[in-house]
Amino acid sequence: MNKAILACRLRALLAATLIAFPAFASAELSEIKVAKQYGISYLPLMLMEDGKLIEKHAKAAGVDVTVSWATFAGGNVMNDALLSNSLQIASGGVGPLVILWSRTRGSLDIRGIGALNSMPLYLVTRNPDVKTIRDLTDKDRIGMPAVKISVQALALQMAAEQAFGPGQQNRLDPLTVSMAHPDAMQALLSGQSEIDAHFGSPPFQYQELAKPDMHLVLNNYDVMGGAVTFNIVWTSDKFRIENPKLYDAFCKALDEAQAIINRDKRSAADAYIRISKDKDTVDNIARMMNDPQIVYTTTPQNVMKYADFMAKTGAIKIKPESWKDLFFPNVHGLPGS
Repeated sequence: MNKAILACRLRALLAATLIAFPAFASAELSEIKVAKQYGISYLPLMLMEDGKLIEKHAKAAGVDVTVSWATFAGGNVMNDALLSNSLQIASGGVGPLVILWSRTRGSLDIRGIGALNSMPLYLVTRNPDVKTIRDLTDKDRIGMPAVKISVQALALQMAAEQAFGPGQQNRLDPLTVSMAHPDAMQALLSGQSEIDAHFGSPPFQYQELAKPDMHLVLNNYDVMGGAVTFNIVWTSDKFRIENPKLYDAFCKALDEAQAIINRDKRSAADAYIRISKDKDTVDNIARMMNDPQIVYTTTPQNVMKYADFMAKTGAIKIKPESWKDLFFPNVHGLPGS
C-alpha cells in the first residue's frame, strides 16, 4: 500500500477515535500541585487551599481534581520543580518569573496567570552603623529568599546602582544569603547570627521593626519610584492548553480569594493567623493588611521596571516588549503595567 495512503488512513482512524471517545481526548489532570511561600503576601493562596476553592470551581466545571500544596523558601527552587513537572503552578516574585519566561520562550512558554499583590519590601538591620546601603560592609550579611533573582535581590541591585553608579549593581551581592523569611527573621532577632539584616516582606518586616534596636534601611518602593507588584502566580502554556477547565478554575478561585480578603481585612487576618500559626495578634496583622501601600490584586503593576533592569544587566537575554508578554491573556484586559 502506498505510504501516503496508509498515513492518510491512520490519521482518519485517529480522528475517528477522538470523536468516539471525547472524554479521553479532552481528559484533564486528576491531581495538580500548587506551591506558595511564607507571609501575608501569599494569603490568597492560603485561602484557596484552606477553602478548597480550586476544587470547588473545578467541580462546577465538571472536573474532579485533587490539589496538593507545597511551601517553598524561594522562587528559584519552585522554578526547578515546575521545569521537572513535579509542580503545575508556582508563585513568587517578579524576578523568577521573568527569568523563566525568558528561558522557556518557544518551549514550555512559562507565563504569569496573574498578580497576587503589590507590597512594599523593607531592608531591616540591627547594625546601628548602617543608616543607608552605603554603610554596609563585608561584615554585614543580608538574609533574603533567593540571592540574585528574588525581588529583594533585584531591588538591592537597583539601589546599589543608584547609590554607587552605573555598573555597580552587583556590589552588594556578596553580602546576601538565601534564606526563608521566618529563618532570616529568627537569625536577625537572635543577635547571635552573622545575619544582621533581612530584606523581607510583610508581616516579617513589621514584626522586626517592632523590636528594640531594629531600624529601616531601605524601602523598595523608594527604589522603584512607587508601588510595584510583589508576587505572581505562573504556569506553563502546556498546562493551560491541556487543562483549560482547571486553569479557569484556578483563576476563579484566585479571584474569589482576593475578594474575600478585600471584603473584610480583619477576618482575613484572623484566617492568616489560624492557617499560618503565626504568633502575632489579629490586630497587628489586620493593621499591616490595612496599610494603604499593601494591595491585594491580580493586576500586574510596574513589572516592566524589573524586566527592563534585568535585560539591561544581562540577567535575561530576551526582553519582553510589554507586560502582556509575561502574562496569559486572562489578565490582558486589566490596567497592568
